[in-house]
Amino acid sequence: MPDTQAEVRVTRARKGSASASTGLPVLDHLIGALAAAARLRIVLEVSPATAEEEAVAAGRALGRALAELLAVDGTAGRGWSIVPAGEALAAAALEVTTEPLLAANVDFADERVGGVATDVASRFLDGLAQAAGLNLHIRLLEGRDPQHVLDAIFKAVGAAIGEAVREPSEAGEEQ
Repeated sequence: MPDTQAEVRVTRARKGSASASTGLPVLDHLIGALAAAARLRIVLEVSPATAEEEAVAAGRALGRALAELLAVDGTAGRGWSIVPAGEALAAAALEVTTEPLLAANVDFADERVGGVATDVASRFLDGLAQAAGLNLHIRLLEGRDPQHVLDAIFKAVGAAIGEAVREPSEAGEEQ
């Protein structure tokens, strides 16, 4: 697969938001949900390619930017959350590691959301975990509607990332 270009900027924020241009509107929406839950401001732009290439490039670019935030002395380096979206409920737990991986109990290989195969979401999340150096576990606890399931997953991952990149002063802890 050719190396698709991606530009990204990530900063901490009181209110998270995203300006994502991946070429995949459903992925742009999910990155927005992740940013809001993580309380991060994300600007991400991916050069045009196939859906799979765009998803992987977006995940890797965001992962590299998160790796920089996670490398700051004093950040937690791990986080977890359980988040609903509609009838769906998802959990995410992550930790910085030298052996990154994505472990999930969700298989969307045959599903489509917004005209796009939802396995692009798993490719995005795998790219993010690999580039950020994360042991990322995702569990779908409940859910039938693919859009609600994806929203819950991305919000749960975002909330866990928000915990992992926080500094002790942000969490009300003594330094």
